[in-house]
Amino acid sequence: MALIWVVQLCQGFLQTDWSHYSLFPGKIDGIVGIITGPLLHAGWAHLLGNSLPLLVLGYLLFNSYKEISGKVFWVIYILNGVLLWLFARPAFHLGASGLVYGMASFLFFSGIIRKHSQLAVISLLIVFLYGSMVWGVFPFDPHVSWEAHLYGGLTGLVLAFVFRKEGPQAQKYWEDEKDDDAEDVSFEELPLPPKNDSPLEIVYTYKESEEAKEKL
Repeated sequence: MALIWVVQLCQGFLQTDWSHYSLFPGKIDGIVGIITGPLLHAGWAHLLGNSLPLLVLGYLLFNSYKEISGKVFWVIYILNGVLLWLFARPAFHLGASGLVYGMASFLFFSGIIRKHSQLAVISLLIVFLYGSMVWGVFPFDPHVSWEAHLYGGLTGLVLAFVFRKEGPQAQKYWEDEKDDDAEDVSFEELPLPPKNDSPLEIVYTYKESEEAKEKL
């Protein structure tokens, strides 16, 4: 957030335009835009439109997926740019919207795949706040890089599946499968005593005490 604002402020103060550093597909000169493209914006309105989602989604990602947040962030950042350079239409692509779509997609699908109650709440929050973003992946506006939105969303989906076993996991309250470490315990069946149909005979034996003998 700070970096993209510094870049925009520098362009304003210096009265210059750095859009030639944005990504241009298929050209060697445009490959640098994989790194610089997300840092550049086509004006203050464009920057403001990406700033709040970037801040909110970045907070949710780095707070909820602390162990893997860095990997997820940078893979979305680089891979989205690579896909743009390889497959997007020949035009200048700039802005952090691809990163925004990537993080939103990862947060939504990861909460569903992991079946984690708290992460599922984040998935619902993403739908509530940014559900309308889905229309951005369609080529309705020729002035909008819908390819960055589409590739960012697909990248987030793939990463949600790839990293499904890393980071926070749903708690298991019981285990259906047999524990391999448990020792098998067998009980030997003891034979039953033989049956005896004769009546039980009780014999009493009396023994005189020493005191009784002395009296006699």
